Amino acid sequence: MQQKVTILNKRGEKLVGVLHATASQKLVVLCHGFRSTKEFDIMVNVASALENEGISAFRFDFSGNGESEGLFHFGNYSSEVEDLRSVVDYFQELNRSTVAILGHSKGGDVVLLYASKYHDIPAVVNISGRYDLKKGLEERIGKKFLEKINKDGYIDIKKRTGEVDYRVTKESIMERLNTNMHEACLSIDEKCRVLTVHGSEDEVIPVEDAVEFDKIIRNHRLKIIQGANHGYSSHQDELVSAVLPFIKELNELTI
Repeated sequence: MQQKVTILNKRGEKLVGVLHATASQKLVVLCHGFRSTKEFDIMVNVASALENEGISAFRFDFSGNGESEGLFHFGNYSSEVEDLRSVVDYFQELNRSTVAILGHSKGGDVVLLYASKYHDIPAVVNISGRYDLKKGLEERIGKKFLEKINKDGYIDIKKRTGEVDYRVTKESIMERLNTNMHEACLSIDEKCRVLTVHGSEDEVIPVEDAVEFDKIIRNHRLKIIQGANHGYSSHQDELVSAVLPFIKELNELTI
């Protein structure tokens, strides 16, 4: 059964999500990536697969994305960690215990950062997250971006039509540059089980990033899906098949 749920974050903004409710009080929370929403194929397909296995799932829009309130901000990792915290707290008050948090792309980084800060979730699934946040910026906002942002204080990213899609501020750039995934992953509790899934043909974040996560996260499994791109556009079934046994195993352990 699917039902829309609205949750207030710590800034008083409404976060909108869809609960795939089952008889189980155990819950998996799903986090989308950059400029994405809870309706992205990966979010919908994984949540539906979990529901079909009798495991409750909740996919939601971070503030400034999708149906949720708030302004979109580039970067914003710490704020999205706190959005996730608000979601976990909300369901805890309803006696639904979050047994795993799953994120794709930027959402993968958010769930790892959450685990490094709060230490209250038994398992994390990182799908195609970025290991080195200093990389990937030129592709997103252009070369010599630091020169431009130091001069003007911001960079406007435009659509093909010429209208502004979103603004990148110096503050948001610095937050990303100062977010150290290596240090964060070393802070994840050893009891927390982490699965990293990555496509071998990822055109956005290289598969080598997944290998780096595998080197430093203590309780870690790595699954490379051969031929898959960043959005797993032709490998949705393989992605679900990689995630589902990990979650089901955990669900059995936490019953």
